[in-house]
Amino acid sequence: MRNLKPLTTLILFAILSLPVTGCMPTMGQPFPVKQVRQIELEKTTMAQIRQMFGDPWRTGLEDGFRTWTYGEYSMKMTRDLVIRFDKQNVVKSYSFSSSYPEDKNL
Repeated sequence: MRNLKPLTTLILFAILSLPVTGCMPTMGQPFPVKQVRQIELEKTTMAQIRQMFGDPWRTGLEDGFRTWTYGEYSMKMTRDLVIRFDKQNVVKSYSFSSSYPEDKNL
């Protein structure tokens, strides 16, 4: 009888290599996208942003200014909101990007 171990190993490897859509890794956390329009440059405070969106998923610095990032990332769809604050913790600028069709007209 032939040795089927190499063939079995190859088949098992091929099956395990296939991407499983339901198990795609995701990062970040959902946030209320509709509230992006409520952000006002040089008016909305850090406290108001926290009230609207909750705690940021990621924080950092850009050109010396504090940044907060809210985002949902998967292999198929992404959306993120990056907010930059001035020295008084007021929104200096922000950017919103999305690949979700329902966000097209935001």
